[in-house]
Amino acid sequence: MPADYNLHVVLGSGPAGTALAQELVRRSHPVRLVDRKADGPALTGVERYAADVSTAEGARAAIADAAVVYHCVNVGYHLQVEVMPRIQEAVLGAVEASGARLVVLDTLYPYGETGGAVMTEDTPWKATSRKGRMRADLDEKYLAAHHAGRARVAVGRSADFVGPGVVNSTLGGAVFPGALTSGEILGLGNIDLPHSYTYTDDVAAGLATLGERPEGDGRVWHLPTAPALTTRRIHAMIEERVGRPLSALILDEARPFGPFDEVFMAEYAEMFYQHTEPQIMDSSAFEEAFGVYHTPLAEALDATLSWYGEWLTRQ
Repeated sequence: MPADYNLHVVLGSGPAGTALAQELVRRSHPVRLVDRKADGPALTGVERYAADVSTAEGARAAIADAAVVYHCVNVGYHLQVEVMPRIQEAVLGAVEASGARLVVLDTLYPYGETGGAVMTEDTPWKATSRKGRMRADLDEKYLAAHHAGRARVAVGRSADFVGPGVVNSTLGGAVFPGALTSGEILGLGNIDLPHSYTYTDDVAAGLATLGERPEGDGRVWHLPTAPALTTRRIHAMIEERVGRPLSALILDEARPFGPFDEVFMAEYAEMFYQHTEPQIMDSSAFEEAFGVYHTPLAEALDATLSWYGEWLTRQ
């Protein structure tokens, strides 16, 4: 790899990966965005590339010549426990061989149930769910590879996503389409509990910062996230913006409804505790260390509503 080459490779073209690719272009990096088909819309300054990064060959090809690799790959919810470890093995092996730095996007799942305690980077990893234990195992392996000198790795954790393009989220397709049309929306569990939501532009800014700042390697960081509000208050903020009353149907257990089908909800049942206890994420350590701060939630909602308005006209 040429010493002056600065290619940044984003694995995964979902809402977070796409936002990250665009953020990296804004920061003047050459960018390759990788998924299995490379058939998404053209993005200025972004090379689309098709590869299956669950295989060693695909991962090596995807990250060829990269200075920094960002792992934003996700798979169908019912496939995660089986497939995500296979992706880790391939991607980690590829960066160990190439010398590229690796930045991994992760969730809050490794902490498990906290009883509503504020989650910081020092919160113990006590997950008992299958997906929580899987995520914790992956992170332990990433950090072990870093501390053994086999790779240079940083992990950035996010709360539930909100933002343009975020459809499969409790603050996505379950809320915004109904808010802009019928006024009927969906809530999960106790919507009077505080719940953190991370704006995808802040996910992108946080990951890009970790990619540019190697002093963040070797540990977990919480990506910039606005202070938690109750989900009911967020619904009210959306109501104020759309100018119509909203009526929330509340699911008090994981059962199929609206955008959440039977397959998804069967897998999500073990994670439903996230809606029956407060989910409060503190990102102050990242913000203080790097001087990169969260977007006010009001701005995030404005951008998301604008995207959904355009999206609905295309349906």
